[in-house]
Amino acid sequence: MTTTEAGGVTGTFTPRPGAAPLPRMIRAQAALETRMLLRNGEQLLLTVIIPTLLLVLFSAVDIVAVPTGTAGGAGSSVDFLAPGILALAVMSTAFTGQAIATGFERRYGVLKRLAVSPLPRWGLMTAKTCAVLVTEVLQIALLTAVALALGWSPHGNPLSVVLLLLLGTAAFSGLGLLMAGTLKAEATLAAANLVFLLLLVGGGVIVPLEKFPEAVQSVLGLLPIAALSDGLRDVLQHGAGIPWRDLGILAGWSVLGLGTAARFFRWE
Repeated sequence: MTTTEAGGVTGTFTPRPGAAPLPRMIRAQAALETRMLLRNGEQLLLTVIIPTLLLVLFSAVDIVAVPTGTAGGAGSSVDFLAPGILALAVMSTAFTGQAIATGFERRYGVLKRLAVSPLPRWGLMTAKTCAVLVTEVLQIALLTAVALALGWSPHGNPLSVVLLLLLGTAAFSGLGLLMAGTLKAEATLAAANLVFLLLLVGGGVIVPLEKFPEAVQSVLGLLPIAALSDGLRDVLQHGAGIPWRDLGILAGWSVLGLGTAARFFRWE
């Protein structure tokens, strides 16, 4: 206990050690996670530069055959590509980037140390999710600006778009955390990048699912990236209502991924 005197007023101050309020701890950890994501050059290449380059390249060069029934015009290619690239941006951040970063945090003991801090484990996962959402907002804003400059004409209900993006983020986050919490860091790095490339080609992002054999289309259509890209395309390109089928697929992957990650995630 100490007593000080200032301006003729004497006050007694007693130390009150303890953890900060939980919301403040989550905000601080989320801000730290966001800064770490944005400072990582490899992460920026994966989450920002690659999707932007793909959008510009495939919109400017007549490589992608726009499916029949799409409105013609100069903006037809970008109208098809932009929703798929938005889905790719969500996957790159929520799945690939988060899996790799969390995997190496686990390897170097960062998660083990954070697990014994006043911040509960679910609070740490919440902070990571908030950092992913902040990064996605920046991604979507950039990609939307580029797509609009290329002639994109989006349609549809913004609420449907938000629901798709949130469920897509939950689905990919669960799968990314599951991979990071069960595999070694090097295996996570290789597997996450491999899955990213495979889903880029076979998830309806750039190549329409109609281009694949009919026997494969039904299987690919159940993938979270296909559900997200198709759902966004139905709303933003065709002005459809709420895509219940795609939302249902994403909800299923969200429950499966997050539930399995919570059950099998290893902090050491």
